[in-house]
Amino acid sequence: MMWKEKYRLGVPKIDEQHEELFRRVSEFVLALRQKGQWEDKLPKVKETLEFMQSYVITHFDDEEAYQLSINYPGYEQHKEIHEQFKAEVGAYAEKFEQEGFAEDTVQQFAGKLLAWLINHVAASDQKIADYVRAQGEGN
Repeated sequence: MMWKEKYRLGVPKIDEQHEELFRRVSEFVLALRQKGQWEDKLPKVKETLEFMQSYVITHFDDEEAYQLSINYPGYEQHKEIHEQFKAEVGAYAEKFEQEGFAEDTVQQFAGKLLAWLINHVAASDQKIADYVRAQGEGN
């Protein structure tokens, strides 16, 4: 499990969603690394893809609503990061639909998800937490 306590923003709903994202991606990566036939791994691959497509949209909407509620100055930039990621997941989904679930493409997808999670939750989202803390200290 790659989730770390330091990733917490202190917003229960968003923290729970981040934990769930980490849990799902961790399970996905572990499933891919296990020995065994590629065909046996496909159900997990499809399940993860479907999960990411729906959950990420829900999560991003919630995160953006929260940012607006605290007048977060980095909102527009952050929203742009979300849009790029949604587009990327969508592009992979399209590729899988057209070409099937080729192992190397799936591995690449898993790597992208991992890198994105770490960069996004550990970096971009932490800026929100920093902003909230700074506001608190300013009062």
